[in-house]
Amino acid sequence: MKVNITNRLFHFRFAAGTSRGVYTTRRSWFVSLTDDQGRSGVGESAPLPDLSCDALPDYEDILRRMGQQIEQTGEIPYSQLLPYPSMLFGLETALWQLERGNQPLDNTPFARGEEGIPINGLIWMGQFDEMSRRLEEKLAQGFHCIKLKIGAIDFDDELTLIRRIRQRYGRETVELRVDANGAFSPEEALNRMDELAKYDIHSIEQPIRQGQWETMAHLCRETPLPIALDEELIGVNMPMDKEALLDTIQPQYIILKPSLHGGMSGAEEWIGMARQRGIGSWVTSALESNIGLNAIAHFTALMYDPHITMPQGLGTGQIYSDNIPMPLEIRGEQLWVKT
Repeated sequence: MKVNITNRLFHFRFAAGTSRGVYTTRRSWFVSLTDDQGRSGVGESAPLPDLSCDALPDYEDILRRMGQQIEQTGEIPYSQLLPYPSMLFGLETALWQLERGNQPLDNTPFARGEEGIPINGLIWMGQFDEMSRRLEEKLAQGFHCIKLKIGAIDFDDELTLIRRIRQRYGRETVELRVDANGAFSPEEALNRMDELAKYDIHSIEQPIRQGQWETMAHLCRETPLPIALDEELIGVNMPMDKEALLDTIQPQYIILKPSLHGGMSGAEEWIGMARQRGIGSWVTSALESNIGLNAIAHFTALMYDPHITMPQGLGTGQIYSDNIPMPLEIRGEQLWVKT
């Protein structure tokens, strides 16, 4: 097995604001695997600064050491890669593609181009007028599930935007999700969720910062609207720790990003544990280029097919001005494979 590693800097079409800061560029590492028969596959390893547990100064050095082990053994060292989920995701994707050869990554209705995956329309943080304009664009494009990133501007302004949506569209017409990215303090979280619940919100992602299990468990018991865990899952890699988190907090949903939550194998484990406990889930990308998005979309199809009905978070393929072409396209509110 030969391993080749390159990296590339992508440029956002706009300043992508979150409660943790603003992204204008994103660096990805691409891992190519080639076997003795000449088959090859490529995967994307892309940690998010200030968020991924493996966004380290010596990231490329570690990735290259893992690549050397694969060249020597012909196998992915899963146990050693648990602390490095974005690296694991890239290597899993490359191996998956290598093993499938010239075939699509799977044989689902999505992979055959027979069904699309419903996705949410994402409204990035920004000034009030910016968010209003982006909202109108998503609604005009046909999205019925809208996800608003909140926590960067005044909370009353965010409520005003949400109120305007509900004045025009009932919950039967537009499903609203909000993502706080841990922006609320534990003291204010319940009051703010009470305010949000007046507008028929589907769910709120990560209302407080991760690592406060008992406080989050209390919020999940008392919340007026469903809570979905996202950042809370980062760095929780061992099965017994995953079980402890789910059993302690008992969230209504968990959201899986393979490059943050243990690669595809780790995300699959999370989904299985959640199902056993009656906890819902969906999958989102984490600002990968189209290489990573393609793999995550096929992974999602395998996890939830046939006939996915819950909107997934897979609509980020249009965020870069210099993205890599892939046979993916958004038609209305669905992500499709172009066959």
